[in-house]
Amino acid sequence: MNTEQLLERLAALDANAQPGRAPARLKSTIYSALVNRLSETGPLLSLAACRNAGGELCIFEEALAALPAGAQIGSKNPCRVCHARVLGERFERAPIFWPGCPYAEFHKG
Repeated sequence: MNTEQLLERLAALDANAQPGRAPARLKSTIYSALVNRLSETGPLLSLAACRNAGGELCIFEEALAALPAGAQIGSKNPCRVCHARVLGERFERAPIFWPGCPYAEFHKG
């Protein structure tokens, strides 16, 4: 069997394969890495700007935004200190329940 026949055979197998779901732990780890990479190039949007753009804030971000210093804290990445990130990256069915948390979304269903 030559290389071209082998590649055609592999392509045919892949075409019949059912797509699988990525593990929630992997999704959480990738999300954390992407957000960290984004924050290296400049400040993230403030929590108010995220909310105004139609984004949903998690319960922790809502609490930070309500603080008097919320405007200053609001451009930081609160996921870095939230236990949801730690749980999401280490457990496949992490017990994260609040709405607006991307880690909770990864671990649904």
